Amino acid sequence: MNMRSTRSTVTFSNPFTLPGYPGKLPAGDYEALVEEELLQGLSFEAYRRTATYLTVRGKGAHAGRSELRLTTESDLKEALRRDADTSETNNHSDAALSPQEDRT
Repeated sequence: MNMRSTRSTVTFSNPFTLPGYPGKLPAGDYEALVEEELLQGLSFEAYRRTATYLTVRGKGAHAGRSELRLTTESDLKEALRRDADTSETNNHSDAALSPQEDRT
């Protein structure tokens, strides 16, 4: 069975959660690792995703350690969507807007 791994960086602008893990993770850049297997018997090369991981760096007493957290593609996409929605909401809030001039 032929396998391949692809690494990419995902960025969260706000603290976020992943299903199956307690607590919030801080905003920042995270490495996503996708593992795929080659589908056999096809007349063209195609791969099927077998696992998606997010690398989480330790903090405090666990600084210097990292953990691969198993997740799903859909859970990761949903977390990124919620992050984008939160950022958009924050950018359109009254607190984020410039004060209006007093036109008297």
